Amino acid sequence: MKGIFSKKNLTTNEMFVVYIILILSLLIGLVNPAFFTIDTVFGTARSILITMIFALCEMVIIISGGIDVSFPAIACFSLYFTISIMNIYHINSIVFAFVLSGLLGFAWGVINGLLIGKFKIPALIATLGTSSLANGTTLAYSGGRDISNIPSAVDALSHKFLFSIQNATGGKSTMTIFIILPILLCFFIHWILKYTMLGRKIYAVGGDSNAARIAGINVIKTQFIIYMFTGFLTGIAGISNAILMRNAHPSNLMGAEMMVIAAVVIGGTRITGGHGTVIGTVLGVLLIGLVSNNLIMLGIPNYWQTFAVGLIIVIGTSITSLRAKKIALSPKI
Repeated sequence: MKGIFSKKNLTTNEMFVVYIILILSLLIGLVNPAFFTIDTVFGTARSILITMIFALCEMVIIISGGIDVSFPAIACFSLYFTISIMNIYHINSIVFAFVLSGLLGFAWGVINGLLIGKFKIPALIATLGTSSLANGTTLAYSGGRDISNIPSAVDALSHKFLFSIQNATGGKSTMTIFIILPILLCFFIHWILKYTMLGRKIYAVGGDSNAARIAGINVIKTQFIIYMFTGFLTGIAGISNAILMRNAHPSNLMGAEMMVIAAVVIGGTRITGGHGTVIGTVLGVLLIGLVSNNLIMLGIPNYWQTFAVGLIIVIGTSITSLRAKKIALSPKI
C-alpha cells in the first residue's frame, strides 16, 4: 500500500487527474446530493461510452506522432450508410451491421493511412480533408435527414441491458450491454501497447520516426496499421451510437474532436507523440464526461462548459509539457 501512495506515484499525471475528479465530484455532490445516485452514475457511464472508444483510438494515433480529426465524420458516414443499406435491402442482422460499419470505417482508415504514410501529407491536413469528404458525402446522400425506422434487430439490441439495480425511488436503473465494448477495448489496446512488438513500434515511431526508421522499423506500414485499425473501431463506434440512440443521424457526432483530444491530452498522452497510457486516457474521458454532464448541478450554465473544458485542456497540456521537459532535463543515471 505504501508504494501505491509514494511521492513518485502521487505526482504522476494520472494521479493529478484523479485528484481533480475527486474534488469536482465532491463539489457537485455537496451542492446536489442527487449526484451520488445510481441513476447519475449510470447516466454518466452511458454518456461517455462512444467518447471512450474514440479517445482510445485517438490515443494510439497521438502516441504514434499523428493526430486524427476525421473520426466523427467517419463514424457518421459508417453508421448512416450501414443503416440505409440494411433498410434498402431489408437486411435484419446485427452481425451484418457491425461488420459493414466496421469495414466502412476501415476503408476510410486506409485512405488516411495512404495520405499520411505514403504521400507524407501532415496528419492534421489529411484528416481534415477526409473529414470534409466523409461529412459532405453523408450530408449529400442523406439531405440532412435522419433515419428513425432502424432494423428490428438493431432496435432489439438497444434494449439489451447488462444488469439493473433498484434505485432510491424504487425503480430500476439499467446499464446498457454496450458498456462491455469500451472495457474490452481498454484491455486489448493496453495489451497491444505494452506486450506486443506493434506496441513498441507505435511508441518508437511517435518518439522519433527517423530513429525508428534507422532502427529497421517500417514506419509507413506501422502508420497504415494504426489508421486502418482505428478506422475500423471508429466504424464500430458509429453503429454502436446508432443502436444506443435508436436513430441514424448524419451529423450528430460531429464536433466531438475537441472533447476527445482534450481527454487524451489531459490523460497524459503527449501531443508530440511517444508517450501515453490507457489508464490516463480513461481518466481523461471520465473528467471530461464529469465536466460536460454535471456542471449544471453546480448551477453553472451550459455555455460555460466549453470554457471549462478549454481551461482544463490548457492546464492539462501545460502540466504534461512541463513534466516532459523536467524528465528530459533530469540527469541520466
